[in-house]
Amino acid sequence: MKVEKLKTENHPSLLWRCIFLFLFMGYTFHGFAQDTPAIQSEVDTTFIKIGDQLKFKITVEVDSTDMVIFPEGQTFSPLETVEAFATDTTRKKDRITLLKTYALTQFDSGSYKLPAQRIEINGKGYFTDSLRINVATVPVDTTVQKMYDIKPLIQVEKINSGWWKVLLIVLGILAVVAGLLYWFVFRPKPLTEEEKVAQLPPYDRALLELKKLDNSKYLIQDEYKQYYSELTDIVRSYLDEDANISALESTTDELIDKLEMLKDAGELELDKDTINQFKNILKTADLVKFAKSKPPTNIALQDRKIVEQIVVKTHEAIPEPTLEELMAQEAFKEELAKKRQKKKWMIAGGAAIGAVVVSAIVVINYFGAAQVWDTVTGNPTKALLDSEWVASSYGYPPISMETPEVLVRQKVEIPAEAKANIKELQSFMFNDEKSLLTIAATSTTFTQPAEPEFEKTIEQLLKSFEAKGAKNIITKQEEFVTISGVKGMKTYGSGKFKIPDSEELVKANYAILSFGGKGFQQQVLLTWQDEDTYAEEIINRVLSTIEVKTEV
Repeated sequence: MKVEKLKTENHPSLLWRCIFLFLFMGYTFHGFAQDTPAIQSEVDTTFIKIGDQLKFKITVEVDSTDMVIFPEGQTFSPLETVEAFATDTTRKKDRITLLKTYALTQFDSGSYKLPAQRIEINGKGYFTDSLRINVATVPVDTTVQKMYDIKPLIQVEKINSGWWKVLLIVLGILAVVAGLLYWFVFRPKPLTEEEKVAQLPPYDRALLELKKLDNSKYLIQDEYKQYYSELTDIVRSYLDEDANISALESTTDELIDKLEMLKDAGELELDKDTINQFKNILKTADLVKFAKSKPPTNIALQDRKIVEQIVVKTHEAIPEPTLEELMAQEAFKEELAKKRQKKKWMIAGGAAIGAVVVSAIVVINYFGAAQVWDTVTGNPTKALLDSEWVASSYGYPPISMETPEVLVRQKVEIPAEAKANIKELQSFMFNDEKSLLTIAATSTTFTQPAEPEFEKTIEQLLKSFEAKGAKNIITKQEEFVTISGVKGMKTYGSGKFKIPDSEELVKANYAILSFGGKGFQQQVLLTWQDEDTYAEEIINRVLSTIEVKTEV
């Protein structure tokens, strides 16, 4: 004991070194245990059916400062990832627990290995345990639900759904025509210089044209014939319009005679000298135009001044118009305006008719003449085909189909002799007597679980056709299969059917679809007039949508 004491006393640092080493080791082991991540994985089930989902959960407990990366994407193959849920975090002091959940599935039966998943923590990889998942097929009772092969593709006729394109073309044509009419006919156009001159009164227009003649270069260019032609035309036009003298069509002598007669009658107060001067100018003009005479320039200029004096004196000599004359002139202007407006509307009407004709040609070319005509005249079966169709189920067991109109429930009384066998009979029908279009659905349940006798029901329906006047009925039979694969019997044919309230017989077609099983029967009756293309389209569409439920 003494020796040990001495050793201790002589070496006090050794004791403290041991104590320090013990504490350090304890702290180190404690810290190591605290820093080591804890990883767990589990599934909520190891057995699923095809297409069902299982939940795969990964729980990681780490320090709050650690960086954790969970698996992403399709890393669970051969299982498929449906969804990766958000990470759930729970904190406890300086430690956190992370929960990551994945929804997995498989669409084929068998036993599959869910591979170990790598979780990366601070750049270091850790792995979960691998698991075994069993996927089982869904049992099918073929005694209740029969299995059928996939139906082949059905060629569907293209529906003319491009009517809006034709409408845009027609509207475009009408817009172009309307724009052209406005621009060339109805648009108020600015007057040209010639039109402005033409709207001036005859007196002002004559003076203006004489000034223009002064600015011409006829005399400089030695064009006397052109000069005198325009000079005499100016004065003749003025006399024709303002003095109501037919001067344009008159010869020189005839015109002078008319002026003298008006002077003698007191209707035109012109002096003798003015008339003689005008006569001399007209004769000079005739010599220039027809005899190629060439008067001196000063004479030509003097004649121009004399013509202006004649115009002024004539204007002053013309008596003021009476009220009746003014009213007649106003009425004439109004009538002229009406004629012009009428002409515009005639042009517009012709253009509109042309646009309608072009639009009609476009529409007929796209849709066909027969279809356009039937649309305009309101063909009843076409109206049904183009209407908004109704999809509904009728009776029990239900018969589902699309029809242009809702089938109306019919009141059917079960005969007394049949009540022992028929539990319930439900009938629904749409009927257009004019087109012989009939769509009917009937569901019958029996009191006993016996197989339906289709032949008897079909025979009764054919007899009902004959009772209504039908003749020469032809019958054929074949198998009919709905879209879902339910098989039935199709009885179809043609015959001469009687139009209601008439003795006329027309060729028509019919089809009877029969379905059923123990204790029930379902039938669909269709009739339509032969060669009615719209009715045939309706029937084909109805047939393509028929579906029956064969469970009661």
